[in-house]
Parts: sequence; C-alpha cells; structure tokens
Amino acid sequence: MSEIRFGTDGWRGVIADDFTFATVRLVARAIARRVLAEAGGQATPHLLVGHDTRFLSREFAQASAEGMAGEGVQVSLASDFAPTPAISYAVVRMRAAGAVIITASHNPPQYSGVKFKTSFGGSAPIAFTHGVDEEIRRLQSEGSTF
Repeated sequence: MSEIRFGTDGWRGVIADDFTFATVRLVARAIARRVLAEAGGQATPHLLVGHDTRFLSREFAQASAEGMAGEGVQVSLASDFAPTPAISYAVVRMRAAGAVIITASHNPPQYSGVKFKTSFGGSAPIAFTHGVDEEIRRLQSEGSTF
C-alpha cells in the first residue's frame, strides 16, 4: 500500500490495493477529527456523505459514514448516487460543515477516491488538507485502522 496523501480535493487509490474499507475509514476519521477541531467545541458538526456509481462506492460511502460517526460528528448518508456538484450544493443548502464524496472523478475505473467539500461546497484550503494528513499519521501511529 502506498502512503495516503490527502490533496486539495481528496485522496485516490486503486480499489482493493490502496483503496480499501480500512483506508477509507481511516481517511474519514481523520476528516471528522479535523472538522471537529475546527468547530472548536461548538455545536456538533454535520457532514454529508455522497457517492458515485463506481464499483462498491455505496459500500465505501457507508464505511465513511460509520468512521465519521464514530468520531462524534453527525452524518447524513445520501440515499442514492449523485454527482459531486449536487453534493456540494446540498452542503450549502443544508448548512452542513462539509461533505465526503466517494468518487475518483476522471481517473480510470480501477480507482476510487475520497473527496472533501467544505461548508461553502468547494475544495478545502491547504491548511485543512495538511491537518487531515496529520490526523491520518496520528491515527496510524496509534495503530488505529478502525
């Protein structure tokens, strides 16, 4: 497995190689921890989870939702697939703290990915993504794979 690096719009990997249920939960937990840290003890953040139609996307979305809920955020899982812009719109419309979307966008079919959209529906700033990377390393050093 290659190192998980959370970039501007998320992380992608080859399904069943890098992109597994364990790594998806790990990334989702790191995102939830970062969102909680930024909330600073205010109301419990609400995160949406969406997915595309790729292989196992619905199941990966469910794993993401479980991982984030385990960290103490409120999670709403989309009832069906939706394109990323629709989930971004839902974040703004529902006044959510952000959204995780299981999609690899333009990448080849063997890939999937975890995208994160912020409360304004757009890509997260670099400071946030660096924080997610730090949380991933922290969880890994704790021996946590969820």
